[in-house]
Amino acid sequence: MKQVSTSNILFLILLTIGLTACTGKNNKESGTSAINVVEIPALLPRPAALQNAVEWDKTQSSYMQLSSDLRLKDAYAVEPRVTLAQIFANEARVTGEHGHYYPAALKMVNDALEMNKGLDRDQEFLALSTKASVLLSQHEFKTALETAKRAITLNPYNAQIYGALVDANVELGNYEDAVTASDKMVKTRPDLRSYSRVSYLREIYGDVPGAIKAMQMAVNAGAPGYESTAWARLTLGELYRRYGKPEEAKNQYENILVERPKYPFAIAALAELEMDNKNYAEAEKLLDEAAGIIPEVGYYMQLAELYKATGREEEMKTKEKEIFEMLQDDVDSGHNMDLEYATFYRDHFENFDKAMEYTKKEYEKRPANIDVNRMIASLYVKKGMESEATAYLDEANATNSKHPELQALLTTK
Repeated sequence: MKQVSTSNILFLILLTIGLTACTGKNNKESGTSAINVVEIPALLPRPAALQNAVEWDKTQSSYMQLSSDLRLKDAYAVEPRVTLAQIFANEARVTGEHGHYYPAALKMVNDALEMNKGLDRDQEFLALSTKASVLLSQHEFKTALETAKRAITLNPYNAQIYGALVDANVELGNYEDAVTASDKMVKTRPDLRSYSRVSYLREIYGDVPGAIKAMQMAVNAGAPGYESTAWARLTLGELYRRYGKPEEAKNQYENILVERPKYPFAIAALAELEMDNKNYAEAEKLLDEAAGIIPEVGYYMQLAELYKATGREEEMKTKEKEIFEMLQDDVDSGHNMDLEYATFYRDHFENFDKAMEYTKKEYEKRPANIDVNRMIASLYVKKGMESEATAYLDEANATNSKHPELQALLTTK
């Protein structure tokens, strides 16, 4: 008899639940114990390399239990929907399946808000704070800020919602408001998430040693092996790499893979270091490994750059086509990718006019953001229009950021 794997069993169970939900009747309508008709997006089987992660078993069991509660107990329950939305948002980040999971998360949280109708303040807060987080992931920063502000009127004592306020204000360029929210977040709950926000803001304001120290605190506050801890350590490594400490960066990435083997973001980060040193064979090996785990568009962009650097035009063209398909898939699922398009056109194609077209669209949405202004300034400089870059450089330098690209651009003024 052919042996059936655990992941295949899970897939069959989920398929059975989905089919049953399509044919069942709602308990409240029928008065029987029939299964409720509740539309619940699927939890996709993880790639094999990610199935041994410490949280995966808990994720699967939680999904099954919450789905069962909705279908067998209360089809109108709010909390299970919000928790499912949180599961979907986390899976989007872990697996790279943005096109499936972000719309799934928004569906569940919007259903929760509709069913609650403001009747339960705690449930309303939980749904709104979750929605704000998903909107941030989709780069809908203005709407995320509005949603977070609605949530905080219901509960001003929750650390998580201040995190959403920090992130939205940072992306919109409201840096003083972000600092205020960060201070409240740390006072409410000093943990990995709050220390990470402190680190982001310190870097924005040019305190690189302070940013590194805060991110080290974030790493130390996390549990080894969990995705959130790996992400904090990855960000710490990126800080080291950005500010000229590649060996320290490499050490962080390698430590991640000890605690959380096959973490694709760490593998791709190691590939970046190899690319910096023009070790293209090793970089390609690492990028192929990362891309074989999750379909992250950034890995494909790195591979396209590698093919360009090594003169492999046919492979480069194939990869470019795949990249545009992946970007469009994200756009179709509601993910704003303007800055990603701009970066690809600037760095890979050196098509500065097309890159400017996308960057200006982003600028219209968040004109005070220092990264967007730095991008526009870089494009004007590359086009030989240094005088036009000046105003954007001034805005990019408003917080005294020490970002290496900004510092190089400032020398052109």
